[in-house]
Amino acid sequence: MINKVIKISILLPTFNCGLFVRRTFESIKWADEIVVIDSFSNDNTIQIAKEYDAKVYQHEYINSANQKNGAIQYCSNDWIFQIDSDEILDQNAEIIIRNAVESAQDKIHGFRMSRKNHVLGKWVKYGGLYPDWEYRLFRKNKGQWWDREVHSRIIVLGEIGILKTALIHHGMTNISKQLGNLDRYTRYEADQLKKRNIEFSFLKWLIGPLYIFLKRYIFLQGFRDGWRGFFLAVYASFYIFITHTKLLEINLLKLGKSPK
Repeated sequence: MINKVIKISILLPTFNCGLFVRRTFESIKWADEIVVIDSFSNDNTIQIAKEYDAKVYQHEYINSANQKNGAIQYCSNDWIFQIDSDEILDQNAEIIIRNAVESAQDKIHGFRMSRKNHVLGKWVKYGGLYPDWEYRLFRKNKGQWWDREVHSRIIVLGEIGILKTALIHHGMTNISKQLGNLDRYTRYEADQLKKRNIEFSFLKWLIGPLYIFLKRYIFLQGFRDGWRGFFLAVYASFYIFITHTKLLEINLLKLGKSPK
């Protein structure tokens, strides 16, 4: 009896990531299909994608969930693996992922995997950043992203398995880039709070950042990552502070969403 080969589509959202996305493509070039959903990049991102025979679709960015959910229709295979442009897969990932889908029981509709977050060139293991479980592999008709402005996660209908391999995340390669992300992400977070009709709270504005710092640095042992752990705890607390400050701005100026 010949085992049926189950094909896998890899979904990759992109926007102006030509400086680093090639390493992502190198780690996923084994895929049966690569689908790129691009937010109208104006650098060489599309050119690089075509070098790897990716199917490229462009769509105006509304939010993280909308972008990814809209791209599912372009994936022609029953199993989809989603990866971000600042992530790569371990060298053993292909074998593990293929074995997982080929041996998956009908009740298994998705898989989760750990993610190793690298900050300024080094893997950080504490402060709540590991194992940092991510749901990335799922059956096409059993998963979708939760409607959220930023950092949306997949909702999978059914039982979940575990992939014994890891995503490598190079999300914080330099401080300037991360500060730019901070402004953009906190704008999306404030918009999300506004959408959910959550009112500005002075108490959350005051206590929230302190709580997050103590949680990340002390209780989740971020101090064990040295100065990176301290920086990440401060960054996380500032993230909360700026998010609620932007929510206050929306309310004071009577805006529909946070201004750019």
